[in-house]
Amino acid sequence: MSGYLDALALVERLHRLLLDVIKDEFERLGVLDVNAVQALLMFNVGDNEVTAGELKTRGYYQGSNVSYNLKKLVDMGYMHHQRCEIDRRSVRVRLTEKGRGIREIVARLFAGHARGLQDKGVLGVDGIDRINASLRRVERYWSDQIRYIY
Repeated sequence: MSGYLDALALVERLHRLLLDVIKDEFERLGVLDVNAVQALLMFNVGDNEVTAGELKTRGYYQGSNVSYNLKKLVDMGYMHHQRCEIDRRSVRVRLTEKGRGIREIVARLFAGHARGLQDKGVLGVDGIDRINASLRRVERYWSDQIRYIY
């Protein structure tokens, strides 16, 4: 039990730390109108055109959080939105040129992290692959708990 609780706490701390690292990079670059959650959201949207529901089902965000941040990003000119022709209730969003600039900052930051982990001997490719495989197994286990227990 204690190892499991340590792992849960570590996952939470790593996510918060990732947001702090992104925030720090944006402050260093003087980009102050976008927060770390919004920058990560734009990174995850990438070149796609998506709905808030799709971002939620992909597991990136909670429903109200994603809707709020998408609205803010549209208002600030980082994202473009358009009502779906088929389902008028659904709104599809995609990055504007300004939003693609933010995505590129995050992509460069992550590329630097990946190189740094390897160059400094923190984790090689095989280490990252093992971590990813383990985390995917936990994800499947938790997903099964939601689907089959309740």
